[in-house]
Amino acid sequence: MWQEYINADSIDQAVEALAEAGGKARIVAGATDIILEMERGVRKGIQTLIDVTRISGLDVIAMDENGVIHIGPLVSHNDCVKSDLLKKYALPLVLACWQVGSPQIRNRGTIAGNLITASPANDTISPLIALDASLVLISKRGIRTVKLKDFYTGVRKTVMEPDEILMDINFPAMKPDQNGIYIKNALRRAQAISVVNATVILDMEGKKIRQAVITLGAVAPVIIHAAEAEDYLKGKELTPEMITEASRLAGEAARPINDLRGSAVYRTYIVGILVKQALERIKEGSTEYGLLENPPVLQHHENNRKNVKFAGKITDNTPIITTINGQKFVIKSGQSKTLLRFLREDVGLTGTKEGCDEGECGACTIYLDGEAVMACMVPAPRAHGAEITTIEGMARGNDLHPVQLAFIEEGAVQCGYCTPGFIMSSAKLLEENPNPTEIEIKHALTGNLCRCTGYYKIIRAVENAARKMQAK
Repeated sequence: MWQEYINADSIDQAVEALAEAGGKARIVAGATDIILEMERGVRKGIQTLIDVTRISGLDVIAMDENGVIHIGPLVSHNDCVKSDLLKKYALPLVLACWQVGSPQIRNRGTIAGNLITASPANDTISPLIALDASLVLISKRGIRTVKLKDFYTGVRKTVMEPDEILMDINFPAMKPDQNGIYIKNALRRAQAISVVNATVILDMEGKKIRQAVITLGAVAPVIIHAAEAEDYLKGKELTPEMITEASRLAGEAARPINDLRGSAVYRTYIVGILVKQALERIKEGSTEYGLLENPPVLQHHENNRKNVKFAGKITDNTPIITTINGQKFVIKSGQSKTLLRFLREDVGLTGTKEGCDEGECGACTIYLDGEAVMACMVPAPRAHGAEITTIEGMARGNDLHPVQLAFIEEGAVQCGYCTPGFIMSSAKLLEENPNPTEIEIKHALTGNLCRCTGYYKIIRAVENAARKMQAK
């Protein structure tokens, strides 16, 4: 798909490489969007991918002395989900990140990438516009700051130039008298693109609303404000009558289209429902609805991303040197493939399965530098200098992993095609949380689909494995 892959070791190198490419290169971190776009022909003419995940210091979430929160370009959705700082000062963003894809996708996908893809259905855009976020863009020509609300010119269109890199996302921290929530409607409970999403932030003065912000996603070419509803709420209390009228006004702000996920009429109706639910939850003090106290992220306790060394430029003539299941490999092919196909075709490890090839089924789940990821959504050159674990590495000699044994004992193996992915996700969950609740297990497995039957035996197997691992 690409001809050259650069693992950059500094921002200066990434900026230089991007400028030299003349529009034929793209910056990648998670690469969860661009791989699909390239395979589907949406992104054409891309010859070079510049991977910035080896650059230290870009995965920081921090608040400065002026009360402004900064999110680096390598901050993933799961980084946000885990952040106590964001839970306290930017809850709508955390709620949005929690509803992106699956744990494996949230480990790879970055907030920066979600913003740059520029789909009005993308989850993080609505809360960040509501939070009045700004973007810092850097190129060889200099640095400029753009308000996120001014960043978009249409569906998948932005003011970003081909030689620019997004270096910082920043916004004022929410104050104690502000309450906010993000809520979405989708066609299923997990791994679903928004049919409609909404962010509501209220600035309160006692029981009255000093100011209201309502942003709506997937109802227009760009994220829009429900301006009449915002104005209507000023100076009022959240009574049932006020909530009903504000919700009606929000619905009138929508300018949706008909598509496969919903009709324009349906979307307009749902906007009113979502805004009503959001206002009611703010009134009830239940803005964290749906967010688990201990959300599964399927990572090591310590993220190994910072410890990976720079690997240089990879072309068709460059061997990929990687460690898989504790063994060093030097592979002289597969440089233009996904990691899934590289593992299967070039390394010969076929336990990792190809199901959807779109990051949805989880059959290709592996560990990359300690994190569970979908191998079909990772460029193969990212394996250079990395540590990878596949299903073949779960057993120790003739001794199966406790999760593997539990799947056998509980009859959780059906046709077996999805089983490697389920085992990888389950084992990583128990590594980070030895005693998960049933709801935590279900959330951990939202990235893994089984097409044979129900999930009850799989859940029981994870619970069985947890009990036996704790008993040792």
